[in-house]
Amino acid sequence: MNRTQHGAGRIFRAMPVDVDAVVSEIARVIDTNLPELTTELTDYFVEVIPEFQHDETVRQLMVASTSSNLEAIVDVLAHKIPVDSITVPAAAAEYARRFAQHELSLEALLRAYRLGQHRLTEWSLALLREMPDLETDRALAAVAEITQRVNRYIDQVIAGLIDIYEAELRRWNSRTGAARTAQVRTILENENLTDSSAEHLLGTPLSGRHQAAIVWVAPATPDPDAALQAANRLLIEASGRNPLTLLADDHTMWAWLSGPSEPLLDLALLRERLIAHPGLRIALGSPGARLSGFRSTLREAQRARKVAETMSDDDQLVSFDEVAIAALLTDHPDELWNWTERVLGGLAATDDSTARLRATVRCFLDANGSFTEAAARLHLHKNTVSYRIRKAEEVRGRPLGDDRLDLEVALLVCDLLWKRVSAIAAPAPSTPKSRSVRSV
Repeated sequence: MNRTQHGAGRIFRAMPVDVDAVVSEIARVIDTNLPELTTELTDYFVEVIPEFQHDETVRQLMVASTSSNLEAIVDVLAHKIPVDSITVPAAAAEYARRFAQHELSLEALLRAYRLGQHRLTEWSLALLREMPDLETDRALAAVAEITQRVNRYIDQVIAGLIDIYEAELRRWNSRTGAARTAQVRTILENENLTDSSAEHLLGTPLSGRHQAAIVWVAPATPDPDAALQAANRLLIEASGRNPLTLLADDHTMWAWLSGPSEPLLDLALLRERLIAHPGLRIALGSPGARLSGFRSTLREAQRARKVAETMSDDDQLVSFDEVAIAALLTDHPDELWNWTERVLGGLAATDDSTARLRATVRCFLDANGSFTEAAARLHLHKNTVSYRIRKAEEVRGRPLGDDRLDLEVALLVCDLLWKRVSAIAAPAPSTPKSRSVRSV
């Protein structure tokens, strides 16, 4: 929300005459900038609260929760909604349930609400400073009114969230077998455990070989329980082993195929059977030995899932070995995209024609620089491939032979992580902006 050359107050309407009107005007400007402010808040939560570092599916729910709370607060400011009419937004309630399912602390969830309350107050103060010709007494009265309304909202929602979280935690523990869940999580997180003590705690041999699978279902799946049970049966059919399973949340299951020898998972059969279950997706870790392998294969499955959630296609089965390079690059997406853009130059553009150029370059490099071989693989005329390669070099701004290893990795990033890098590269929606709000 920047000042423009046409005057400091152009983002505001004509000067309101009473405090309620001032508060409503603040609400209007916040509402105009809701997507940007939602992103700012969620990034802040992830930065300062470790429990808010989720996988992509839960992260999207966190964003929806934050957005729905901001929308509700805008309504409270704009319409002076009485406290008895305030309820927990649906997305916020579901996020609190997911928090309980992941056994994350209620304190961390409530801390986010207080941090958000503080940040919202700062935004409001910044906007009040931007309002032209606003007398001090009315500004102070507006601050008091905004603070009171936001406090009422936060207090009411927190009271509801505590009930939702505690009820879900009781339900979840009774459903999943809290003791077994706690045992597995202890084994995963306590690096001081020896192999023998971990086996004793779990009551299951860990001295053999293990391969982890993470199964998850789309949020809109009507019966996620049935879908996860079907996935368990598919894993048994494809491996001949009965996996150790753990519900990570209502839509996610962790599974380990364990035994004295290497798990022989029939990937072709698993892919074939998954077609009948379009809502299911599976990410696999690589097999590992003993306790360290039990842990590492799950970490790899988690990384493979992270890649799967950002891939441009809808492959239902992704293994870590297939996407290892991309998986190891996903922890810092902003830095990854900045590097990719430097390496690719204009080839990093997100339009379809540039994507075709990138695909041609990848095939050309895989064919060891042979126009004939690349043309055969792409089912194109040799001259078409030659034209695209010249065009790609022109768009990139330097020959394809320069920094070839970097070029191949950057092309792989765009291929495997297309949704993520294109989201980073896409321009933010155009909305009126206040310099004060952006600087907070």
